[in-house]
Amino acid sequence: MDFYIVLGVDREASLSDIKRAYKRLARRFHPDINPGDRLAATEFRKIAEAYETLSDPDRRRRYDTIGPMPRTIDAQTVGFDGFDFSVSVSGAEASTFGDLFADIFQQRADAPPARGPDIHQTIELTFEEALRGSPRAITVTRQEHCASCNGTGRMNAAETRCGQCHGTGVLKSARGHMVFSKPCRSCGGSGRIAHARCTTCGGQRVRMRTEALTINVPGGLADGARIRVAGKGHAGQSGTESGDLFITVRVLPHPIFRREGDDVHVSIPVAVHEAALGAKIEVPSPDGPARLRVPPGTQSGQRFRLRERGVINPRDGRRGDLVVETRLVLPKVLDERSKELLKEFGRLNADDVRRHLTNGDTTDDTEARQRTRSTS
Repeated sequence: MDFYIVLGVDREASLSDIKRAYKRLARRFHPDINPGDRLAATEFRKIAEAYETLSDPDRRRRYDTIGPMPRTIDAQTVGFDGFDFSVSVSGAEASTFGDLFADIFQQRADAPPARGPDIHQTIELTFEEALRGSPRAITVTRQEHCASCNGTGRMNAAETRCGQCHGTGVLKSARGHMVFSKPCRSCGGSGRIAHARCTTCGGQRVRMRTEALTINVPGGLADGARIRVAGKGHAGQSGTESGDLFITVRVLPHPIFRREGDDVHVSIPVAVHEAALGAKIEVPSPDGPARLRVPPGTQSGQRFRLRERGVINPRDGRRGDLVVETRLVLPKVLDERSKELLKEFGRLNADDVRRHLTNGDTTDDTEARQRTRSTS
């Protein structure tokens, strides 16, 4: 895992650049902002580890020299060369016990390099696009392996003597008069170097690239759903596989329809005479107009279910229903004739519709009629 790639900064970045990058990424991937998101939590741990290393001058200098500290020990890679009482070892030539055993830890065969970091983006879909699915063009800025050096950060060059070990292939460290040796990491113990830093990527092994992608958004996605595009995240270390691209879907609200699970709800105005006498009316649905029979005596708020006219579930292919809720609309009484007819209607139907409020019975006579009815 390259800490510079994790934070998205250059190797020459200043401490303020590193702090800004950390704050920007922390606001995006912090577990408190993404509760229950394991991918975001994993990414935040990487970001925190990178920041802890690169924000400390000593740890950053050590990281730039020998890379991150592995977790296991291989005692075979560091040799004890005995004691040397002929010289006094001090200053830059000396090594503390902490440095010594840190070197032992670091010389263990590293675990396989981690895959590249994931990328997260958000797209907005209309209600209709989310139901039916549609191709969506997006732009992704991602790190790819440098094509000039095949992601190694080095180019072939004339062989020269390793400046780290001065051509010996071995680095020695001492604690007091105890002398230890280990293979030189810069030249792999050969004492010679036959490569130079890649001029295209500056030795960073990756380059930033902006890529246009067309994503096939499947139908039936709900608000907050995520789409995974494999291999379209940042490039991995040392040629390992790239991370993934995760796209979060935001569905815009619809002026008429409301989604609940795989069902689509819609509220329909019904005239008084249609509710009283019954009628066949046309209602909107995601597939276009549908016919609904309103039975005589329909109450305001009563629901009717049209089977398999809702959302197709992208996982199992099953389809939800269209739930139609009636809303009674009173007529605008503008003439005397209409008023007389309504008065006559009231005299013929003189039942007290509020009697359950005065006799202590809280059960409405029409409650049974409010239950959702199903129709094909």
